[in-house]
Amino acid sequence: MKTKRYAIGVDYGTNSCRALLVDVADGSELAMHVFPYPTGEAGIILDCRDPNLARQHPGDYIEGFLACVAAVVRQARKIRGFSPDQVVGIGIDTTGSTPLPVDAKGWPLAMTKRFAGNPAAQAWLWKDHTSHAEAAAITAHARKIGAPYLAKCGGVYSSEWFWSKIWHCLNTAPDVFHAAHAWVEACDFVPAYVTGKLSPASMPRSICAAGHKAMFATQWGGLPSEKFLRGLDPKLAALRGRLYDRAVPSDQVAGFLIEDVARRVGLPQGVPVAVGAFDAHHGAVGAGIRPGALVKIIGTSTCDMMVAPATAKGLDVSGICGLVPGSILPDMIGLEAGQSAVGDIFLWCANLLCPEGRSGGKAIACLTREAAALTPGASGLMALDWNNGNRTILVDPMLSGLLIGQTLHTTRGEIFRALVEATAFGARTIIQRFVESGVPVKEVVNCGGIAEKSPFLMHVYADVCNLPMRISRSSQTCALGAAIFGAVAGGSHRTVAAAQRAMTGTKALVYRPDRARARTYSELYAIYRDLHDAFGKTGQHPPLDDIMKRLIAIRTQARSG
Repeated sequence: MKTKRYAIGVDYGTNSCRALLVDVADGSELAMHVFPYPTGEAGIILDCRDPNLARQHPGDYIEGFLACVAAVVRQARKIRGFSPDQVVGIGIDTTGSTPLPVDAKGWPLAMTKRFAGNPAAQAWLWKDHTSHAEAAAITAHARKIGAPYLAKCGGVYSSEWFWSKIWHCLNTAPDVFHAAHAWVEACDFVPAYVTGKLSPASMPRSICAAGHKAMFATQWGGLPSEKFLRGLDPKLAALRGRLYDRAVPSDQVAGFLIEDVARRVGLPQGVPVAVGAFDAHHGAVGAGIRPGALVKIIGTSTCDMMVAPATAKGLDVSGICGLVPGSILPDMIGLEAGQSAVGDIFLWCANLLCPEGRSGGKAIACLTREAAALTPGASGLMALDWNNGNRTILVDPMLSGLLIGQTLHTTRGEIFRALVEATAFGARTIIQRFVESGVPVKEVVNCGGIAEKSPFLMHVYADVCNLPMRISRSSQTCALGAAIFGAVAGGSHRTVAAAQRAMTGTKALVYRPDRARARTYSELYAIYRDLHDAFGKTGQHPPLDDIMKRLIAIRTQARSG
């Protein structure tokens, strides 16, 4: 009988990390463990004085790896015939851009005595928007001098990304900046730690993180030039030489599990570990991404992932988070977009509108029942989904949410439905940007607990986007994607494409658009776009004086049947 082989995927999310052990032959999932980050509030270090601040303790990443991987190995030992030496490889993904300052040996400053407890020395979580001014200045500087660096990241630099966060650290916490020998992304730090390659000079760097968030491209020699960075601040220019000039896809081996880590997790020393990447990019792989399929990872925020052939010429999609060869699939161009808040909006609404004693999932379930009983347009409401700024296509963290059309009879179910619809309209806006830029979208594959647990939301998305909505077969798509790269690193599959064919799939249930609902949503989407363009600094100035009357007209029609 052929010996079974397994791979482990470790997925670092916003509030927790998880490890997943899968059979490399078919992707079947044998063991899974979740580790909530112990530091801060739900794993996030916050500051009540600044709602834009969001940091994490890098020690939680180390503790999470050790706890999660050890737990799945213990679970797997109960499976007849399993042996730890059957684990062929490990893949790792994290949130991003989540850079952290390190010393010359690659050790996090947050884990030194001098900077313990200093928020600036922590990992700067993806949702940290404190550097919005620096991001705007980077965009303005690149445009002023005609530098090419924005060409591969949608034309606008974001406060969520690598350089703006580092520059903000220099401006607000110079002691941390000057103490840092280098900065590393979380997705590079964890593989480096478990393989003993922490030195910033030799640490393998992810093309996913470098290309999408740090303006890295081989066509201009890697990272932005010292001359460009000097125009921002000479100290940034000096830092560049201590970073990196090479970045590679996740089908490459980052290193091999060192003895101490292997012993603590119950695996043999020397297990191959793949180069890291961001969670959404690995999630796209775990969902079986291919040309024409948009993979939407729906969580606190969303990431919308697509791929295009490497031979595509003149590809340019403005307002997205990058076009990077090899960032998702090694032989294709990876395209990333997304929304800064989705699940976070639903949770905020539920906690705000539901009575005491009913919060979180129970409150959302209650509101979902009330919202699902309504028909499109019947509430007379319209919302903008910018409660945490706009990631795509406006790339502007200084935007906020909006709700229009309320009356004295507006119910909480109507408000909740309007917010769900707003996130769907935001998703349609992203799809339209891809399509009008020459990237066809034929179907959407959705991942994450919200997509799995909310048929209501999937029906709304199908009707609003007028596209079939599929659900990834795995409920742990990001971890599965990481495990796929672990399988490739371990030699069980020659290519990522071969691993995808064997290990991924979608569920039989497909949410298809209803024609009548889709027509109503097209009317509502026109109103959403007017609000989007008027408040989003698009250069368009649609009249808004008839918005309320248009909503009332649609409401009247919907209620009359």
